[in-house]
Amino acid sequence: MPRTHKTLPRLYVETPLSNGAEIDLDKDQTNHLVNVLRRAPGDNCIVFNGQDGAFLAEIVQVAKKLVSLRLIERSAQQTPANDLWFGFAPIKRLDYEIQKATEMGAGKLQPVITRYVQNARLNPDKLKAHAIEAAQQCEVLSVPEISPEISFDKLLASWRDIHADRILIFCDEAAASASPVETLNRLKGRRLGLLIGPEGGFSEKERETLLERDFVVPISLGPRILRADTAAVAALALIQAVAGDW
Repeated sequence: MPRTHKTLPRLYVETPLSNGAEIDLDKDQTNHLVNVLRRAPGDNCIVFNGQDGAFLAEIVQVAKKLVSLRLIERSAQQTPANDLWFGFAPIKRLDYEIQKATEMGAGKLQPVITRYVQNARLNPDKLKAHAIEAAQQCEVLSVPEISPEISFDKLLASWRDIHADRILIFCDEAAASASPVETLNRLKGRRLGLLIGPEGGFSEKERETLLERDFVVPISLGPRILRADTAAVAALALIQAVAGDW
């Protein structure tokens, strides 16, 4: 994306995009663009839909609850959807975890209900909104796919059928402290997934179950016990830096 576009508002839309097309924003986007950001006819913004790339757009009409945009030109080609799978036990700060996973390049987000989950009631629309917000702020062009919640046992039982040869990386807080870099180096070129537990960690039975699976690779995140949201960011950064798209 041109540097001159870096300061423009970015909006995710679910409308096909092409040069010269005119599109209408929904009520919430209109409110954000006009009442929060104080934009007016003639001002520019960037829109994307996860399929057609990003487009420079001009505000051509502002009504009470409606903004119309005209697409001027494509400012960025569509990038392929990210393949990195991120499984997480829902936590209280779920908005933060979803946003950071999106920023770090996770393409598939999977809520996993474990024994010690404290936030089992999920709102799929809110999860999607958190991912969209992060994508808008960080120039991500592909909003992650968010799957319906699944139980820990069902996830592992169906892993091979659904994920084939994908390796599941498990951050084992009970393992001896060690650098994960050597382990991740061996996974370069493989399809990867990451599983992060809840605030209370995985139960001992869940840990044993994970370690028994031949598609699970445990790693240590060092000598300190990290909060679940911190562990997610740390592990995603390690994976992307050593074996991912960094």
